[in-house]
Amino acid sequence: MSRVVLYSRPGCHLCDDARSALEAARIAFEEVDITRDPALEAEYGVLVPVVEAGGREVFEAGMNPRDLPRLLVQEQPRRAGPGRRGGPSPPGSVRTDG
Repeated sequence: MSRVVLYSRPGCHLCDDARSALEAARIAFEEVDITRDPALEAEYGVLVPVVEAGGREVFEAGMNPRDLPRLLVQEQPRRAGPGRRGGPSPPGSVRTDG
């Protein structure tokens, strides 16, 4: 699984809910307290929790924490199956494998 980061702040009950959902699903994550970094606090303010997977935001305040495990699984890169070439398609081509 790609790196999962939970951006939170102390006293945030929504952050507690997101943390609990990640822990219940046994998803390894790093938690970042945005109040320790002025740039992060300016970026997120009260709009936490935010969960990133592989550098992409997949969850933010207002979403249902029970959806977190599903969202993280969807974020995982798909592997090429037998006879398939992974990676991007050449410009102008159409992918038919999903």
